[in-house]
Amino acid sequence: MTVEPARSAAAPSPSSSEPAPRAAAATPAVTVVQAAPPGGRAAWVAWSIGVSVYVLAVVHRTSLGVAGLDAAERFGIGASALSTFSILQVLVYAAMQVPVGLLVDRFGPRRVLLLGVLLLSTGQLAFAFSSSFAPALASRAVLGCGDAMTFISVLRIAARWFPAAKNPFVAQLTGLAGMGGNLVSTVVLAQALHSEGWTPTFTAVALLGVAVFALVALFLREAPAAVRPVDPPTAAARPKVRRQVLDCWREPGTRLGLWVHFTTQFPGNAFGLLWGMPYLVEAQGMSRGEAGGLLTLLVLSNMSFGFLFGRLLSRTARARMPIVLTVITTTGLGWALVLAWPGGHPPMWLLVGIILVMGSNGPASLVGLDYARTRNPAERLGTASGIVNMGGFIGTMITLFGIGVLLDAVSPAGAEAYSATAFRWAFCWQYVPLAVGTLMILRLRRKVDA
Repeated sequence: MTVEPARSAAAPSPSSSEPAPRAAAATPAVTVVQAAPPGGRAAWVAWSIGVSVYVLAVVHRTSLGVAGLDAAERFGIGASALSTFSILQVLVYAAMQVPVGLLVDRFGPRRVLLLGVLLLSTGQLAFAFSSSFAPALASRAVLGCGDAMTFISVLRIAARWFPAAKNPFVAQLTGLAGMGGNLVSTVVLAQALHSEGWTPTFTAVALLGVAVFALVALFLREAPAAVRPVDPPTAAARPKVRRQVLDCWREPGTRLGLWVHFTTQFPGNAFGLLWGMPYLVEAQGMSRGEAGGLLTLLVLSNMSFGFLFGRLLSRTARARMPIVLTVITTTGLGWALVLAWPGGHPPMWLLVGIILVMGSNGPASLVGLDYARTRNPAERLGTASGIVNMGGFIGTMITLFGIGVLLDAVSPAGAEAYSATAFRWAFCWQYVPLAVGTLMILRLRRKVDA
């Protein structure tokens, strides 16, 4: 909507000798008026289309979690090399967060989502036909690049369509919907790998991108007409990339958000992405079906906590730090009990308990994004979200690598499987990033008054 100032009949003509008033000369010719985000049915439709890409990305991301043992056999690799798949994927994801945030701020989330779908499908299709380690590794890097373009884009769509008070709840719903993709991996994909084999299963997953690409290209409106700027800033008026990133980083809320995301997300992420299935099968002696059931429980727990935290945060922002500190404490104590259990074989009730607790990790990490959203202006929201979203995936990468290295270090040479004792020592590595992250949260919460 544009508003043009009316011309007064008494205004001097250009040929008049009387100079024009300075105030009139400074009045802009065009003013952009933006309405508040409306919410409503149209908002949920736009969010649903955007979140379909995120669900697809989570299916791609977590597909290796149920195929870890198959991948080790197919490529003839050990734990360190197997962890390299997830580490590289997560490394690419984390490294792309700030560039993706800048792209979303400048070109809009719709274009970024379309590019993300293309990269996801290309990477997964290449992975389906890979028969050696190096090509498979490269394909997971491409997949990680596409994955990186989804979550921030969906959050930006939500920020344009929904009122600010509803954003924490919608962010939790986005994470909850993503867990639906994780559920597809742990249930459907695991069964398909067993019955159909490697190449047909991953090819089918790659081809899902065709339908999602068409859905976004044809039907997604990334913002209501009243919210979309009429005259976007020119290239000369946009802040430079370096300045935009520095402005985001100087904001204590962005840094606190990063460390919240780092500390809360990685335990459940590392377990679900790679090490959960080998731990339950090789260390605890479960069948793949039983292990898959527990991983499904992790997803269901994640979805339940996402809904619970979303409702709490939509009522009061004061719940943010209590949620974060409770999740960190419970996760640390839960793993301490599991790892200290005599013989390294905790009872089923304790395994179920720690998996239920880890279900809170992902939803708690989204609190970090809320800190960044409320402390940064709209024009750099994508960049700030990208910085925060790096945190959990950096923590995941550190954890995946540390566990893989320790498993190989404490296991006898030539061992066909990793023992419960080896997993016990390797999983102790989690306390290193957990301690560092907690200290940084306690330090920064004073600056943010959180």
